[in-house]
Amino acid sequence: MAKNTICLWFDKNAEEAARFYAETFPDSKVGPATRAPGDYPDGKQGDVLVVEFTVAGVACIGLNGGPIFKHNEAFSFQISTEDQEETDRYWNAIVGNGGQESECGWCKDKWGVSWQITPRVLIEALAVGGGEAKRAFDAMMTMKKIDVAAIEAARRG
Repeated sequence: MAKNTICLWFDKNAEEAARFYAETFPDSKVGPATRAPGDYPDGKQGDVLVVEFTVAGVACIGLNGGPIFKHNEAFSFQISTEDQEETDRYWNAIVGNGGQESECGWCKDKWGVSWQITPRVLIEALAVGGGEAKRAFDAMMTMKKIDVAAIEAARRG
């Protein structure tokens, strides 16, 4: 296990989420699962308590802690994409697998984890500053999934 690991709280479906992430994003994998040595408030002895996994190179664990805590937008994974094809692939995988669209490149997977699918062209435009950044930002504010061509056009003015 990595020294610093993100812990995501799930309600009995951490393994399912970990498998989905590993199938969807490169440099991702599912690691070992630890089973509960005894009964606990939302599970029984032998249930998967924790599963280790990696999402796009980031070490995580999924804790099957029960329904008391829910994911929200205060935490998200930001995935940088190179082009519209990659943006569409990740967006469609998340939204098309029981997730939901949000605004400005954000979406949620079916477990409630938030994702920012962000093309590099948008990140670069915002970093430039000035009018170019403002035009790209204004264009982004009208979008759900980011449209790379529209961001490129906004950058050019």
